[in-house]
Amino acid sequence: MTVGPTAPAGASEAEETTEAAVPATIPLTFTNNSGRSEQIYVYNIGTRLSTGQQGWADANGTFHPWPAGGNPPTPAPDASIAGPARGQSKTIRIPKFSGRIYFSYGQKLIFKLTTGGLVQPAVQNPSDPNRNILFNWSEYTLNDSGLWINSTQVDMFSAPYAVGVKRPDGTTKSTGRLKPGGYNGFFNALRGQPGGWADLIQTRSDGTVLRALAPGHGIASGALPASVMNDYVNRVWSKYSTSTLTVTPFADQPNVKYYGRVSGNTMNFTNSSGAVVTSFQKPDSDSIFGCYKLLDAPNDQVRGPISRTLCAGYNRSTLLSNPNQPDASSAGFYKDVVTNHFARKIHAQMVDGKAYAFAFDDVGAHESLVHDGNPQQAYITLDPFS
Repeated sequence: MTVGPTAPAGASEAEETTEAAVPATIPLTFTNNSGRSEQIYVYNIGTRLSTGQQGWADANGTFHPWPAGGNPPTPAPDASIAGPARGQSKTIRIPKFSGRIYFSYGQKLIFKLTTGGLVQPAVQNPSDPNRNILFNWSEYTLNDSGLWINSTQVDMFSAPYAVGVKRPDGTTKSTGRLKPGGYNGFFNALRGQPGGWADLIQTRSDGTVLRALAPGHGIASGALPASVMNDYVNRVWSKYSTSTLTVTPFADQPNVKYYGRVSGNTMNFTNSSGAVVTSFQKPDSDSIFGCYKLLDAPNDQVRGPISRTLCAGYNRSTLLSNPNQPDASSAGFYKDVVTNHFARKIHAQMVDGKAYAFAFDDVGAHESLVHDGNPQQAYITLDPFS
């Protein structure tokens, strides 16, 4: 997310389990299999869990708090770590942190500090100083209950990479890897998708393809029509004005169900006793892609879980085909002509089919996240572009 580093969605308190003590830092090995010759720069930024301070960690895992910022923003200290050369690996240490590990190709990223904290790259803004830099990031949380690390496309699809974690038995879990040819395959597929989707792609003046913006950012920047999901929403609204949408938001609580019916411009959800527990106004495309605004998901036990489920159903276009949400299988995802084609095309290019292509892509465990309660080592592998 561009507003600041967030913990991977899998790192909720309900899912954390107490395991063997996690050391203050663990090794993370960066491997550069990108095939590119540019210098790699690595950044580990986020929030120190023991104090709540925002800052950065150096290659040894030592935490450095950000100094006070200004208005206008002032340059942040150089937090870059020289990454591995092409075909090489480099191991750094990561502390107990909730944040992001950025990596850039050929140029250092530009970070600034305001009185409210760090300004992170927001390349949907044409004037962002990082707009013409090729970069990407992984999100992670390391705490006393283990490591959660993901590959994310919530804001953009860019430089390819995979993440992994080594378990105590020596085996490694990994995710985020594209199929052979998947990087170019994604961009070619997006270029061939009518309706403004190709305009999500950003290139540099030298012809380098930098990224594809997530559709919510595309709407904000004018690249994608704000009405792109309207037809699907209208059909959902029509269907559930005469039938019921059943949401079972907790996989481990199958008896907790909520029932949605449309009345006018409102979808009301009732519990098993018939009492209205929350209501949603008819969402626009931006609310759907961002899983916010009219689909806000507070960290509670009722509205948030229902909203997460609705958001996943809209992005995957399953609300019409299945009145019982969420779907257990991905077989029916993205089948409607009106859908989140950005997410559809990313998932299609992943080796394991998993991605974080929108905020609640973890509904049903379809996200590109790995976790271990006693991590021995973490991995980020920069993958080939072709």
